Amino acid sequence: MATSLKTPADIHTKIPKFIFSISLENYHKLIAESVPGVTFIFILEAIGGMLLFAFFSIAGRNRGREVAPTGKHRDQEDPPTGTHRDGEGMPIWTRHIGLVWNGIFVVTCLYSFLSLPPLQSRLQTDVRFHFLTLIVCTVATYLLIFPASLSALRKRGMRLSAPQDAKRQRLAFAGPTIFATIAVCVALANGGSKYFYQLLNSIIIGGGSTILAVGLGTLSAYAFSRFNIAGKDDLLFFILSTRMLPPVVVVIPIYLMYSALGLRDTHFGLILLYTTFNVSFAVWLMKGFIDEIPKEYEDAALVDGYTRFQTFLKVVLPQSVTGMAATAVFCLITAWNEFAFALVLTEVGGRAVTAPPSITSATGSTGMDWGKIAAMTFVFLLPVAIFTFLMRRHLLRGVTFGAVKK
Repeated sequence: MATSLKTPADIHTKIPKFIFSISLENYHKLIAESVPGVTFIFILEAIGGMLLFAFFSIAGRNRGREVAPTGKHRDQEDPPTGTHRDGEGMPIWTRHIGLVWNGIFVVTCLYSFLSLPPLQSRLQTDVRFHFLTLIVCTVATYLLIFPASLSALRKRGMRLSAPQDAKRQRLAFAGPTIFATIAVCVALANGGSKYFYQLLNSIIIGGGSTILAVGLGTLSAYAFSRFNIAGKDDLLFFILSTRMLPPVVVVIPIYLMYSALGLRDTHFGLILLYTTFNVSFAVWLMKGFIDEIPKEYEDAALVDGYTRFQTFLKVVLPQSVTGMAATAVFCLITAWNEFAFALVLTEVGGRAVTAPPSITSATGSTGMDWGKIAAMTFVFLLPVAIFTFLMRRHLLRGVTFGAVKK
């Protein structure tokens, strides 16, 4: 082809366009003609949250280098007014910045809910109410990161170390960043983008089923690991057998059952189905982690007066976080990439259709639009890739648990 270029005009007719221009054209096909203005606000908040997260990560690392091995500062002087520190951590005003940043995101979500018009579609639900869900998730996440302004810790004589305090500061910006990314999908879906509506369905169904599968799997694994249950081995084998059949084999009976119960093309139906298939994997994986936790820790807590449930929450659960994170990665990947049930149990352009079936149906005027399919695939890959990257430290132990230790 290079030898056939005889005139300058051949450069524009025989050589494809620059790859970046092709990418922009393909991604533009995924967005509706009318893009709500709040979409750009959420994009700026997501980028700003990432920058703040990176800034305080670097600041926390540098702060850790300035602390002497004894936990005291090199200057051995009290910090000046306005830079009070909690437990040798980062300056307390960084927590105030995190509170303001969370507040800005909450106000933006509330403004988006009140200003955006309802979605004009009979087959799709009104996604504006997801802004209210994001507000609740943001507030709950912040309260989990900073419980009671640390006053309860001071009363108990407890102080946060510098790494713990710096980690909490960073998490205050990570939450709004993740939720702002989801809000971009909500805004674009409200603007008429069918693909981002389907991607939002994948986030809701995949995230909801992962949370339920990990939660139920952890409780079941604790029971199998700590209690003498009659027929324990048989029950564990029965739970594992639910994953032995491929989805194609059972999709017709499930379709008939869902049609009779009215669960076809609903978010709850797919969440329930994905949870059923993932909970067996979660039980077996979490049982391996809980078996590694010494029972003596629980016995000491029971002697101190804790109930069995309190022992599970305060002793077992904190030590199982690594296993839960690794299990969540595998469960999310399974639910995120599921195709057979999502294709059969949803309608074309329906309320609960996810992204995988829509990718295979992308057609253009001349047949399959491969450029659009490539753009849809890349956007579909990003959320689960980012989640897996964030959990990479826990993932290694998740695939090597039970190995021989020296």
